[in-house]
Amino acid sequence: MDIVIGLLIIAIGAFCQSSCYVPINKIKDWSWESYWIVQGVFAWLILPFLGALLAVPAGHSFTELFSTVSSFNIWMTIFFGVLWGVGGLTFGLSMRYLGVALGQSIALGTCAGLGTIMGPVLLNIFFPELNALESLTFAVILGVVVTLIGIAIIGVAGSMKAASLSEEEKKAAVKDFNFPKGLAIALLAGFMSGCFNVGLEFGKEINFGDLTDPMFRTLPATFLVTLGGFVTNMIYCFYQNQVNGTWGDYKKTAVWGNNLLFCLLAGALWYSQFFGLALGKGFLTESPVLMTLSFCILMALNVVFSNVWGIILKEWKGCSQKTITVLICGIVVLVISCFLPQLI
Repeated sequence: MDIVIGLLIIAIGAFCQSSCYVPINKIKDWSWESYWIVQGVFAWLILPFLGALLAVPAGHSFTELFSTVSSFNIWMTIFFGVLWGVGGLTFGLSMRYLGVALGQSIALGTCAGLGTIMGPVLLNIFFPELNALESLTFAVILGVVVTLIGIAIIGVAGSMKAASLSEEEKKAAVKDFNFPKGLAIALLAGFMSGCFNVGLEFGKEINFGDLTDPMFRTLPATFLVTLGGFVTNMIYCFYQNQVNGTWGDYKKTAVWGNNLLFCLLAGALWYSQFFGLALGKGFLTESPVLMTLSFCILMALNVVFSNVWGIILKEWKGCSQKTITVLICGIVVLVISCFLPQLI
């Protein structure tokens, strides 16, 4: 029963993440770079910091968290957060050229597979005494492979969509639709986004051990990863403010109330995925396979829900029944990938 609860919590977080772009559509009179960094203040700084505080038991302080592990692990956690930040930037571009459904599917699918594999591999390189590769069991590899198969099927549906629709129909669904360009950007975004889980692996001991509730143990590492990502995004967004002359966005006091509200909502929905991941893993401790695969499962469910939003937003409107059937098959395979390893 605990496993079902854990997967359900992760699924709720995935649904929230897949919905985080909906509030952004309500933001007024701000350029992309302006609202992106403001929502990032909530998504990558304030909310992760508050989450990390939950890992601090009574009688201890937040700063003590970082005395429990080596400075090398702390800086590596932040470093991979910086790399993940690059993935976050290109992630947004992938949806610009492919739409919410297809863009998230390809980027998150790549992120799911690489994020799951890269963590243990890099830990084994730096700390061979930990035997991190032992976590990559047959069941884990199978789960990753099945996830990637599901993503590939959805990718096929995307290529069928690109081939079957006229340019006018593509633009009606996704204004700047460009499958080749979007595919390249989505793959890059997925590769760099996979660094998030690598950062979590390096920072997984940043807690107070048995004194920290299992549901909150990964939240301090999550904060350090998002902190690194915030730095990357801040530099890029401020650069774009300078290049595009959009510093004036922050002076538009008439829209601050509206925009701040929806940036907060978007940031909260985005952070929910990793807050849900932390809480969900607290219920998966009896299954080492699902613990290792939890990040992959989160990404797979993100893809499932992003395609649901894609259907709601009519991004697949005008596609043939065959294309929709292929899309649904891919979604079903992704759902199966979440439970299959537990049955091995």
